[in-house]
Amino acid sequence: MNAIDTTTRQFQDLADKFEITELVSRLGRALDEGDWEELAELYTLDASARTPGGLATGREALVTQARRNHSPDRHIQHVISGVLITLDGDTARVRANLLAVFAWDPAQDPTLGSRPQLTLGEIYRFEAVRTPGGWRFSRVESSPVWSVGTRPAPATP
Repeated sequence: MNAIDTTTRQFQDLADKFEITELVSRLGRALDEGDWEELAELYTLDASARTPGGLATGREALVTQARRNHSPDRHIQHVISGVLITLDGDTARVRANLLAVFAWDPAQDPTLGSRPQLTLGEIYRFEAVRTPGGWRFSRVESSPVWSVGTRPAPATP
């Protein structure tokens, strides 16, 4: 490979890593804000997710699971850091740290206020694929590492 080809490859790798990092950030924002349409756009049609909320296969099932575990009365903030990406052509493996803070809506229980009721640390592992519409997640897995507080029961649909 000559110097021009090497430079072109390096620029493409940087562009791919930037787009995948944006995909990870968009995931956190969509979950925080309950933007289910945005969330659906992040996945391939046949994507799968294994999280503390359960196993889901297929884009629609992933969104349903996320909606059940991220209801509007739970003010949630996902802080995702340490995004590491390994590219392999049109596929990528991603590892990231997740810090998620849950604070219940004070209107639901005024005695709790809006202070955090649950804080947890997890490891995110993603597989992503290049599609005609850009990079999309084909697999998501989150593994709990630690937590402080009580995990809420899933919301009823």
